[in-house]
Amino acid sequence: MMVINNKFEIGETVYQTTDPNQYPRVITRFCINPGGIVTYEVYSSSVNSWHYDFELSREKNITLTTTN
Repeated sequence: MMVINNKFEIGETVYQTTDPNQYPRVITRFCINPGGIVTYEVYSSSVNSWHYDFELSREKNITLTTTN
């Protein structure tokens, strides 16, 4: 049996921690890589991109939007 330790669920709204605009993104799928590392595909404004869990957050970082 394989146990997947994913931090986020498909359909969940997240924010990219380095995005100065803090646009919301939706988790559309995830991939289990060698060594059990999970990466997440996120969708925002017709653009998909892949990220590690430490690059994503459930909370919007308003500090980034007010300082840039």
